[in-house]
Amino acid sequence: MKTLRFLLLQTILLASVTCCDTNTWQSGNSHVQTVPAKVRYSDSYQPQEFADTNRLYKIINALPGIEQLCSDFADKYHLPGLVYGIVVDDSLVYAGGRGVIDIVSGNKVNSKSQFRIASLTKGFTALAILKLRDEGELNLADPAYKFLPELADLSYLTKDASPLTIQNLLSMTAGFPEDNPWGDRKLDITDRELEKLLDAGISFSSVPASRYEYSNLGYAILGKIISTVSGIPFQKYITREILQPLNMNNTCWEYSDVPADLLAQGYSWEDGEWISEPMPHDGAFASMGGLITSAEDFGKWVSFLLSAWPPRSGPETGPVRRSTLREMQKQGEAALYPDAKDSYGNPCPLTYGYGYGLVVVKWCNDQVWVMHTGGLPGFGSHYMFLPDYGIGIFSFANLTYAPTAQLNYEIKKVLFSGAGLSPRYLPCSEILAERGEQLLKLINTWDTVLEAEILADNFYLDQGRQERIGTTNRVLVTAGRIISVDPVLPENQLRGMIVMHGERARIELSFTLTPENVPKIQEMTLRLFRENQ
Repeated sequence: MKTLRFLLLQTILLASVTCCDTNTWQSGNSHVQTVPAKVRYSDSYQPQEFADTNRLYKIINALPGIEQLCSDFADKYHLPGLVYGIVVDDSLVYAGGRGVIDIVSGNKVNSKSQFRIASLTKGFTALAILKLRDEGELNLADPAYKFLPELADLSYLTKDASPLTIQNLLSMTAGFPEDNPWGDRKLDITDRELEKLLDAGISFSSVPASRYEYSNLGYAILGKIISTVSGIPFQKYITREILQPLNMNNTCWEYSDVPADLLAQGYSWEDGEWISEPMPHDGAFASMGGLITSAEDFGKWVSFLLSAWPPRSGPETGPVRRSTLREMQKQGEAALYPDAKDSYGNPCPLTYGYGYGLVVVKWCNDQVWVMHTGGLPGFGSHYMFLPDYGIGIFSFANLTYAPTAQLNYEIKKVLFSGAGLSPRYLPCSEILAERGEQLLKLINTWDTVLEAEILADNFYLDQGRQERIGTTNRVLVTAGRIISVDPVLPENQLRGMIVMHGERARIELSFTLTPENVPKIQEMTLRLFRENQ
């Protein structure tokens, strides 16, 4: 079938802005989180930014290769229908689709087609819990039985086990066994059935907080906590407090609420043909995997998660603060994969850990991927975004456990190969640049007045003055006449490096400032490299 293309939205959108008081976060109810009155914020801080002003156009130029990739992928894996999207900063800049949402009607996939996204729902559930926390309605350290008394009589594996907490449920460290085959078939159970399940007790595979293990039951329990704390069903709370503020107006929980010409039907591929899968109704397990959404709507969610980066001043624009979104994306219990390889087959160890409703992967090359996979009978979904690059990719298919994660990795590879994307860079802070200039002057003059102004009291205690002067002079002599000096390359606001290019070698001069109100230089190191190194 011919690939369907649709370019969505304008490439540059003006984000809607809602203002918050600089000292108080109004939560929408009587609970308020306040910032101490004496807290101040820097007027000079410069957030990370992109140096490449043409990155959007480079991404658009890579789209033909992505279209072909997705078309071939759909054929290879017998996908009835596939929709995929690319988010850049605050916009869904591209969505593509292929195939049909229903093999009987033949309705084609488009950007408004609504797919069940399975476990991608967990991010919304996690955010709802964090929003209630921000509003003062609960704490992540609270034991779950505080809100669900039926959990007060659990039988733990050991006497020293700590009570199951909300944070354990969020981070998949509850101690429950992995339950995908079982949990996927519980989506539409009633509230009463969930209550009976909990009343009967829960079997633990490990002690809470001792290890990571993926649990759909844990997120079903979070949904029930949301309902208990908010006083309304979790579906209604998430819709009212998260979906509607993000204008995700075509995202819902019950498939019968979706127009027939937009609803993707689920299928399995068996013996060379598609077999229709029953569509479960909304139920008590929906908080772990029940949402139904479109590419247009989901692009708004990915854009919202990306909006957390970089940390910056300025008004908040979403249903929760940017700091709360960053908290979701913090890697939890991490596993090391030392034999991992990057997209090009090169060795690159990574750590893999669960945040709150999101998986966080950190690669050896400092790339961070935030993602989640979803799968239910009839559906497969996946999304990933790279905070440092401002890029998000997602795909949904109406085939049981379709390997959409694999597709997104391939899209990412084509996108980065074709566009040559670079991450944000950190501008140099005023104090770091000033101290860098002063340090360059110092190592050439060793002026005692300048020393008193810029060196911390530990500087000559860690290495004597004469020894420092001698070591520095030997490095300078070896490098030869300094031909050029690069600007300070910051690692953060108070640490950086200066590269000095000499006739015979280059010098990397690294320095760190103190945390004092007026930062001074506490450490300095010089490394010498021959120009062919």
